[in-house]
Amino acid sequence: MRSFARDEGPHHDRDDFANLTKLLPYVWRYRRRVAFALGCLLLGKFATVCTPLVLKGIIDALDHQAEGVFAENLVLAIPLALLIGYGALRLVSGLFSELRDILFSRVRYSAMHQMAVDVLTHLHGLSLRFHLERNTGGISRDLERGTRSLASVLNLLVFSILPTITEFLLVGGILLYRYDSILMVVILATVMVYVVFTLSMSKWRMSFRHEMNKYDSAANGRAVDSLLNYETVKYFNNEAMEVSNYNEQLKLWGSAGQKTQISLSALNFGQGAIVTVGVTIIMILAAKSVAAGEITIGDLVLINAMMLQLFIPLSILGSVYRSLQYSLADMDLVIKLLEKTPEIVDAKDARDLAVKKGGVKFENVSFQYDNNRQILKEVSFSIDLGQKFAVVGPSGSGKSTLVRLLFRFYDITSGEISIDGQSIADCTQQSLRKAIGIVPQDTVLFNNTIRYNIGYAHPDATEAQIEAAAERADLSTLISRLPEGLDTVVGERGLKLSGGEKQRLAISRVILKAPRIIVFDEATSSLDSRSEQTILSALNAVSENATTLVIAHRLSTIIDADQIIVLDEGRIVETGTHQSLLRSQGLYRKLWDMQQSEAEDQP
Repeated sequence: MRSFARDEGPHHDRDDFANLTKLLPYVWRYRRRVAFALGCLLLGKFATVCTPLVLKGIIDALDHQAEGVFAENLVLAIPLALLIGYGALRLVSGLFSELRDILFSRVRYSAMHQMAVDVLTHLHGLSLRFHLERNTGGISRDLERGTRSLASVLNLLVFSILPTITEFLLVGGILLYRYDSILMVVILATVMVYVVFTLSMSKWRMSFRHEMNKYDSAANGRAVDSLLNYETVKYFNNEAMEVSNYNEQLKLWGSAGQKTQISLSALNFGQGAIVTVGVTIIMILAAKSVAAGEITIGDLVLINAMMLQLFIPLSILGSVYRSLQYSLADMDLVIKLLEKTPEIVDAKDARDLAVKKGGVKFENVSFQYDNNRQILKEVSFSIDLGQKFAVVGPSGSGKSTLVRLLFRFYDITSGEISIDGQSIADCTQQSLRKAIGIVPQDTVLFNNTIRYNIGYAHPDATEAQIEAAAERADLSTLISRLPEGLDTVVGERGLKLSGGEKQRLAISRVILKAPRIIVFDEATSSLDSRSEQTILSALNAVSENATTLVIAHRLSTIIDADQIIVLDEGRIVETGTHQSLLRSQGLYRKLWDMQQSEAEDQP
């Protein structure tokens, strides 16, 4: 099965600048708040850079005091004022930093919220083909990382990259203005070597992180897949195999993690060595200038403090670069997902389907999933209001495909499907699916209460309507036996209910929805004979004023059908009522005799 998992190789087709521009709509509506946050950032950095200047003044004033240059009262006043100013600047720097965080927090979380909503909305809009091919575990982990990447990119830009650039420009300007240009040359050389080393090492390290993410997604997908197929695992006693496969992926993940840590240590040591060499050269030059009387001890302290101020933010350059690359890679997954075009879209002039009689018509309908797999071949039939129309045939003959085409999960290759003379391709998908109810062969329920699952067909239904639908679907006995009644949680995918109970619940949904067109896709295949007869009476009652299409496996459930068509390899090979088809001695008669024989063999 193809998984929507990240491409762990180089992202040659990734356009980071284009992806960043696509973030702007999520931020633009908070542009004033962003502007205030950036203003706080600039003020905070200005206060931070001014702090060493005040410290220089304090050192020089105290040095002069030691030399007895000033009168005693003046000497005491100057350091006191500078000390107060020093404390005030540090306080202001912290204040503006926190204000920046507060102002930007709403932007960050609102952007994450909106992107998550957009992604889920888009996923629901994608075609059935995409959802049949995706891997639930892999895509859930990728979407989690992708949505968080938006906040990560914004954080890195606003809290790391912009502050570092701002501080570097301010510090560089002060040093270049006040001191010998040789200091700036050494600083620039140190910074350039530092940046080149950090980026090259970080780029090399990213391959290990990509491996970690690949094995992380694979392990998570394996675990989720095994849990979703819990019963199958148990049937074949393959718990140990599933855990072993999961364990192997985690071993690979751990190995890649160790390589990541070793390379991180090498990066940290190299960064520290470059900074140490650079700062040592600068301090030697500054000390010589102090000895020559060109600058004061306060200047020496100022230069040292500014070096620390400059290299402390640069020390996280590697992690910032890595985080930005990872976030951009994660974001690329979501952007590419959002760029996926839904296979089935409404026409520009699509109108709502107006259902009056509920007549359904297939005219020369052909369909293929791909060029090598023709499913239906020129299928034609019509169903009138109140008519019970049945489709039978061997497995793989295309019966369930008719249902998917009627719901327009796929577009037909040729021909036309219409309801009351309106082509479904010209109608909105929402109005089309609102007019049709279905009892599927495999009923998958939400991990919620029985009440929620019945009411899902009609979210505004009253308690009385839900109870009436449950009673008509023969669910009352089950509900009365449960301690929590309608509030009983059915478990993930409805695993706490039997197959028959799940199908009765699905039938109650259709009863509650009361559509004009009803599809039963082998709706009684999980029921015993007694329950089947009980349900059939309920189905007949709810179908009285509706057009009914029955995809049947048990031929005993359609002996009263007004019309039956027999499909074989995508073509209609027989048409008629139950009795006429039995007399024709064709495929239908063979299927009937086979099922009757099986029924007789059962105890």
